[in-house]
Amino acid sequence: MVKIFDTTLRDGEQMAGVALAPEEKLQIALALDEIGVDIIEAGFAAVSNEERTAIKNIAKETSRASIASLARLNKSDVDAAASADVDMIHVFIATSDIHLKYKLGITRDEALQKIGEVVSYAKSYGVRVLFSAEDATRSDLDFLVKAYRTAVDAGADEINVPDTVGVMTPSRMAYLIRYIRERIPPVPIHVHCHDDFGMAVANTISAIENGAEVAQVVVNGFGERAGNAALEEVVAAAHYLLGMKTNIKMEKLYELSQLVSKLFGIPVPPNKAVVGENAFSHEAGIHVHGVLNNPFTYEPMRPEDVGNRRRIVLGKHSGRHAVEWALKNIGVQPTEDLISHVLNAVKEISIKKVKIDENVLREIVADWQRRR
Repeated sequence: MVKIFDTTLRDGEQMAGVALAPEEKLQIALALDEIGVDIIEAGFAAVSNEERTAIKNIAKETSRASIASLARLNKSDVDAAASADVDMIHVFIATSDIHLKYKLGITRDEALQKIGEVVSYAKSYGVRVLFSAEDATRSDLDFLVKAYRTAVDAGADEINVPDTVGVMTPSRMAYLIRYIRERIPPVPIHVHCHDDFGMAVANTISAIENGAEVAQVVVNGFGERAGNAALEEVVAAAHYLLGMKTNIKMEKLYELSQLVSKLFGIPVPPNKAVVGENAFSHEAGIHVHGVLNNPFTYEPMRPEDVGNRRRIVLGKHSGRHAVEWALKNIGVQPTEDLISHVLNAVKEISIKKVKIDENVLREIVADWQRRR
C-alpha cells in the first residue's frame, strides 16, 4: 500500500501567480479528503494569521485525512503549526552544503543541533512529526544520514527525501532510497520530487519501488518552477504499472483535476497524462480502427477508471473508420459516398485550424445532402 501525501495547498499554491482564498483552500481540502488522500498538507501556518485559520478550519472540517502544516526548523513556526490543530507538523531544514552556506549561514554541526532541538520540541505537542532534509538529493550522503538519524532519535515519526531542484534520475533515486533505508531506523520514508527535468513522476515511482512508503504529490503537477510529481500520474502508475494499491478513488481523478485547475486559474494541458482532454483522444486512422475494435490496442487503462472519457477526433489524420463512427454517433446512417465526402471535407477544413465538432460535422453532412 502506497500512502499519498498531498501538498497541493502548500507547495502547489506556491506556484507563481497562484493565491487561494480560505474558502477555496477548504473546497480543495474537502475534495482531497473525499478522494482518499491519506495526509493533506494544508499550508504553512507561520505565513499569516489567515493561513493559520484556514489550516485550522480544514483540520476541523475534514473527516478522513490527517492534516499537516509545514514549519521551518524553529520553535515559533512549530508553535504556529501546533496552534492550527494539525495532526502532523512537517519540519524542514536544508542539508546540502550550498544551502547551509549561502542560505542559512550555518555549519553542519549547527544544523544537526537545530534538528535535535526543534524536532524534540515539535514532538512535545503530542502530534506526529515529519522531518524533511531540504535539498537532500544534493547533500553529502554521510551527513544526510546523520541528519535523518538525529531527527529520528529526537522523536521524528517519519522522514522525507526531497529532490528540491529535480536533479535525480530513477536509477539515482533507487540508489539513494536504498542507501537511506539501510542506515536509519525503520520509520516511513516519504519522497518529494520536483519536475525541473521532467522526471518527478518517474523518480517518485522509482522511490516507491525501492522502499519509500509515502508519495508527496500535487494535483496536476502544479507547484514551484516546473512543478511537482502529479497526484493523478503517481497514483495511476503505482496502480497500473507496479500493481500497488492506494486509498485513492481513482474514478474521481479527472473531477479533482478540473476543480484544482479552476480554483488555481491554470488550465490543464490537453496532452496531460491521465486527466488531459487528449489523454484518451484518437485521430490517426490506424489508431481509431484499433481502439474501436479493442480499446487496449492504444490505451493502457480505461478512461472511465480515472474519471476521463474516450474521444474520437476527426482531423487531418482521420480514416474511414473514424468518420463512420462519428456519423453513427450523431444519428446519421453512413454510406460509402457520404463517408468519402466527409473524409475529404474534414481533411480540407482541419488544415485551416477549424475544430471538427458535431456542429461542423452536421454542416458537412447537410452540404452533401444538398449536392445530391
